Amino acid sequence: MDTVINLSYIVSATLFVFGLKMLGRVETARRGNMVSAIGMLLAIVATLLLGGLDYTWIIVGLVVGGAVGWWAAAAVKMTQMPEMVALFNGSGGLASMLVGWAEYIRDPNPDLVTSIAIFFAVLVGAVAFTGSVIAWAKLAERMTGKPILFKGQQPVNALIVGGALVLGIIFVITPPTSYGLLLIVILLSLILGVLAVIPIGGADMPIVISLMNSYSGVAALAAGFVIQNNVLIVAGTLVGASGLILTNIMCKAMNRSLANVLFSGFGAVTTAGTMKVEGEVKPITAEDAYYILEAASSVIFVPGYGMAVAQAQHAVKELADMLEKNGAEVRYAIHPVAGRMPGHMNVLLAEANVPYEQLVEPDDVNPTMELVDVAVVIGANDVVNPAAREDTTSPLYGMPIINVDQARTTFVLKRSMNPGFSGVDNPLFFKPNTRMLFGDAKTSISTLASEFKEAAAAA
Repeated sequence: MDTVINLSYIVSATLFVFGLKMLGRVETARRGNMVSAIGMLLAIVATLLLGGLDYTWIIVGLVVGGAVGWWAAAAVKMTQMPEMVALFNGSGGLASMLVGWAEYIRDPNPDLVTSIAIFFAVLVGAVAFTGSVIAWAKLAERMTGKPILFKGQQPVNALIVGGALVLGIIFVITPPTSYGLLLIVILLSLILGVLAVIPIGGADMPIVISLMNSYSGVAALAAGFVIQNNVLIVAGTLVGASGLILTNIMCKAMNRSLANVLFSGFGAVTTAGTMKVEGEVKPITAEDAYYILEAASSVIFVPGYGMAVAQAQHAVKELADMLEKNGAEVRYAIHPVAGRMPGHMNVLLAEANVPYEQLVEPDDVNPTMELVDVAVVIGANDVVNPAAREDTTSPLYGMPIINVDQARTTFVLKRSMNPGFSGVDNPLFFKPNTRMLFGDAKTSISTLASEFKEAAAAA
């Protein structure tokens, strides 16, 4: 039986690797998700074949956890996916923390390797748990999305980390007499998770989510060593490494270091560069915008969090279909950090059945942006801010953006002139080729689609 279990773990780990690889391409992402799910199912079945398990509590856990998971997946709105991902990350961290804690209670005199693993499982797991809960609260607007700063914040965090490490070393050296120290480490780690995320602004939440995902993987890796489960070690390693790689990619997409994201308090106040903004805001009605779109041969949609809030993805797809019937080429430019989690816009557009081949990255569309007739910005702000390219004093300077200001005409759909989540003013709104279409994005897009329908019916 041990041979069967170990072989099953090898197959599961292989499926994890192949599934993760397939997730890197939109054409194979769904299949990769299924392959990984099959690998996890095989790993769970193999684990249940181990001797000495209490199946009563396992069945209770499966029933309760399955019911909660099914209800959450069925009830969640697509616009709330970032919050759900944050809670999933936190749940993984909490589970690893509890595994380490419970294993110590079961055996208060573990060997050196297990003691180290228990310490890291509770430390990283607790940070991932409370950090993810704070990220969820910011995304769900249960607390302010702006950075929460206080004097001496970084030294306090450093003292907590240092204290937890010192206590951890003592615990590892003398585990039989250090249960109280382990409880203090758990408490400090829970506090650290809160203090580590509250100074991070809402605009950086995609990076925080991917980082917490990495933390939950590292915690699972440590938990795997605690209970000596090979497939959990492999899965935790893959999640931890892939989350860290994604975090690095997103930091590069914002031209910022991870340290800057974690410690700068970016977005604490509304800021602007010293470059003088010239021009005036030019509002436009949906009816007038229709005439410009009707004459366009190429249109690029640039979605942002505003599209998610307005739940406008289906209306956007409907308008895109109308434009294509009218002879226009339609594409969707997706910035890596648009929205509130990695791939947020991709998920919303996939829900609306937008073809994968119409999704393009900034590097693909920027070189030919001057040939685009109309760029339609739907709720995005920082990822199209030309100050990142033009104003060396702007907090966004150097961040790669989508150069919609270079299109022949740019429509910006917003409710007001307020800056985005980063709090940085956007000179795009004052460009001579920009027209501001104020109001709810879904309503505005639906009105444009209705104009096309009426024109088609009249013809």
